[in-house]
Amino acid sequence: MDLERAGEVLERARLAAVDYYRLTGKPLGITGEIGEYLAAKILHLQLADARAPGYDAIDGSGRKIQIKARCIPRDTRLTGQRLGSIRLEHEWDCVMLVLLDQEFRPRTIHELNRTSIAAALAKPGSKARNERGAMAVSQFISLGHEVWRESEGA
Repeated sequence: MDLERAGEVLERARLAAVDYYRLTGKPLGITGEIGEYLAAKILHLQLADARAPGYDAIDGSGRKIQIKARCIPRDTRLTGQRLGSIRLEHEWDCVMLVLLDQEFRPRTIHELNRTSIAAALAKPGSKARNERGAMAVSQFISLGHEVWRESEGA
């Protein structure tokens, strides 16, 4: 994939999504694509082919990375925010979470390895977590580590 060309297209889509949200109060549904692109660009990842089961990118050491993205306005608490389904039956090594602001600009990127995710998803108590592989954003951040943060004043 030509990452530069994809970035040009996604920038137009980002601007349209911001306008659409301001007009309707509804998201346009491009958060995941923007998150994948930004993680690849910022962390120098190779994006996987579309619909690769379980992972979205590969890093320089060959790790298969699943990328999740959430758009969370800067003044919003993470409480109640959840990641989409993380499926353990697919092949991947870690999950990266790209947090975006209300204009789809990257704030931070966090990483959590497969072993830690499997342990967290197996804990008893939550049907969403146990059956659907859904994890709270705050839990992901507390268990993982930050791999990138926007520059101060950016």
